[in-house]
Amino acid sequence: MNTYVKFGAVVVVVIGVLVWLAVGGTNESKSYFKTISELRQMGDQAQVKHVRVDGFVQAGSIVRNGGEVSFVIHQDPNKRQQDSMVLKVVYKGIDPLPDTFKDDAQALADGKLGPDGVFQASKIQAKCASKYEAKPQLKKDPSQAGI
Repeated sequence: MNTYVKFGAVVVVVIGVLVWLAVGGTNESKSYFKTISELRQMGDQAQVKHVRVDGFVQAGSIVRNGGEVSFVIHQDPNKRQQDSMVLKVVYKGIDPLPDTFKDDAQALADGKLGPDGVFQASKIQAKCASKYEAKPQLKKDPSQAGI
């Protein structure tokens, strides 16, 4: 009977550790999708939770300094921006920035808000342009098929 109790205890401990790792990993990898105004409304929670912020890269704001890239995003490209709708972002990651990351591009910054109000991004994604057109197909004349 002693062997069964020991085996049962080991099984319970292993299952408990696996559940703890699964729950911890899920909570750590969660990312809340927010706009800049929603991020401002979060208050101190924005410094604790992992957040993904959506915005448009302000023209002329991209500054590359070694492995660090800083830029400013704003919420709406069609309106004049208020200070509350603008967010400074600093990216210090190992992944290269996408080719589509440029002025006026829509971007997603993944990270946490720092105590100084600057968003510390660990990942940057640039949304692709919405208008990709297919190449026009050349119409072939059946009489010139062999030429």
